[in-house]
Amino acid sequence: MPKVKLRKGDHVVVMTGKDKGKKGEILKMLPAENRAIVKGIGIVRRHQRQSANQEGGIVSKEAPIHISNLAIEDPKDGKPSRIGYKFLKDGRKVRFAKRSGEVIDG
Repeated sequence: MPKVKLRKGDHVVVMTGKDKGKKGEILKMLPAENRAIVKGIGIVRRHQRQSANQEGGIVSKEAPIHISNLAIEDPKDGKPSRIGYKFLKDGRKVRFAKRSGEVIDG
């Protein structure tokens, strides 16, 4: 199974499909299925039964998207980029955007 380089909270760009070009934040990762749920992307309408804490009816919610259709949003210019890993001087391993060389996580 390939290593998933995306994480919850990452800002991504959709590369293919009906939402191509849209940007959103990853709400949930499903690594076993190689999919992610992205806020505002891949909206589907589902029938939902009423429960004690939720009203019934037709609800719109995000469907999982395959991670091959997502690319990280470059922190510098907002365009899609690939992800690489490097070690900082203090020994920490961090992800960086290959497009600009900008470090993604702190």
